[in-house]
Amino acid sequence: MSASAVFVLDLKGKVLICRNYKGDVDMSEIDHFFTLLMQQEEEGLVCPVMSHGNVHFLWIKHSNLYLVATTNKNSNASLVYAFLYKLVEVFTEYFKELEEESIQDNFVVVYELLDELMDFGFPQTTDSKILQEYITQKGNKLEVAKTKVPTTVTNAVSWRSEGIKYKKNEVFIDVIESINVLVNANGSVMSSDIVGSIKLKTMLSGMPELRLGLNDRMLFALTGRDKGKSVAMEDVKFHQCVRLSRFESDRTISFIPPDGESELMSYRINTHVKPLIWIESVIEKFSHSRVEIMVKGGKEFLMRAHFGLPSVENHELEGRPPITVKFEIPYFTVSGIQVRYMKIIEKSGYQALPWVRYITQSGDYQLRTNS
Repeated sequence: MSASAVFVLDLKGKVLICRNYKGDVDMSEIDHFFTLLMQQEEEGLVCPVMSHGNVHFLWIKHSNLYLVATTNKNSNASLVYAFLYKLVEVFTEYFKELEEESIQDNFVVVYELLDELMDFGFPQTTDSKILQEYITQKGNKLEVAKTKVPTTVTNAVSWRSEGIKYKKNEVFIDVIESINVLVNANGSVMSSDIVGSIKLKTMLSGMPELRLGLNDRMLFALTGRDKGKSVAMEDVKFHQCVRLSRFESDRTISFIPPDGESELMSYRINTHVKPLIWIESVIEKFSHSRVEIMVKGGKEFLMRAHFGLPSVENHELEGRPPITVKFEIPYFTVSGIQVRYMKIIEKSGYQALPWVRYITQSGDYQLRTNS
């Protein structure tokens, strides 16, 4: 990745705080960033990567702040941006809201976090739960919680602390799928896909190993299983706790989970989705000042609205935006993905209960109307 330095700027381009990690880029180069940004905005073309000489600026905007990384190498831009967004996530965990005032009120904590999050241009400890074990904040004052660095910083399982204990050991699994659908006025599906995620809430003692089984089509093909419905997942992304080598060899999802809430994995399914909810709309103009809109959803819902408008005559055809639908359906996944098993293995041999919940919800769900 090799980021040389990271800066936090206000909306006027003033540096609020910065950290030089490698010393191979002059820190005064940041003075050119805001000038380049203003030039691009005037031209109507803003690029996420800007260059001045051999120095490259990779930046994001959050609230009233710019977060900028500089480098003079051919760095992996996607990793740099992942780190910048991780900065936003960690700062938000600490300060609730990330804005100029929260940076100014917590300079010491921000410096400490920048030191721990990256070393010599490479990300280090980026889990906010682990960072909060030894960088704690009360008001504007930094307190060192422990004189000894927690083992979570140095051991192989950096996302989970040792010695966790629960009276009742449980795992809650949420399988959440969002449907993206665009339907034209004739009822034909123009585009559709499913974006899913599996989220965990683990309340388990010790250092348990979990093994999750899904009705994965590739797994069924490897094992010669053809029974039941299977799902072909694409663009699969895992939490760092998952053993990728194991998954690549036999499609087993094996991991030591973080404590509490986390997103284990996300995926996409590129498939034809039949609209779950259909809506018809009729718009009638009765006069220059009265419009009636009727929206019909299936056979169950009917909404009729009358609008009294100022008398305005316009002979031009008015465009009608698509209807956006929001919904949530419990106990159901449109793809048919299923949790086949969740095995929990811990050296003490305790029994744990896994709970599974399925949810389908609307993503970008739009129905076009007749113009």
